[in-house]
Amino acid sequence: MKGIFFAFLAGAFITLQGVANTEISNDIGTWQAATITQLTGFIVALLILMFTREKKYQGFTQVKPLYLVGGTFGAVVVFSNVTAIQHIGVTFTVAVILIAQLCLTFIIDSNGWFGLTKQKMKLPQFIGIGMMIAGVLILRF
Repeated sequence: MKGIFFAFLAGAFITLQGVANTEISNDIGTWQAATITQLTGFIVALLILMFTREKKYQGFTQVKPLYLVGGTFGAVVVFSNVTAIQHIGVTFTVAVILIAQLCLTFIIDSNGWFGLTKQKMKLPQFIGIGMMIAGVLILRF
């Protein structure tokens, strides 16, 4: 239940962030909005880290360098999200993002990339993704 709650929270805040960033970008530009978002996110995360009990800094040396730059994806996420919202609106943007996330996670799971256990994909998973794509197409037209 905790996982569902945080997934719902993440989805809600991704949408709120996208709308807010789009408004910011209308005034100062998209990359400027991405910069402000990443900076304020870093500051908030740092403040939370300072007040939490879990401080495992020595583990940084054990993390593969590829994973340490994962936060840089955030800049592309913000820029792409803002640009998409400006062109196709919030609802369709979020729908397409969900499809993209599901398709990529489907590939990651089925291939066992990033050290994850390989998952066998069956017909119901293919049907589910197909139904979501059909739903997005219906939503758009």
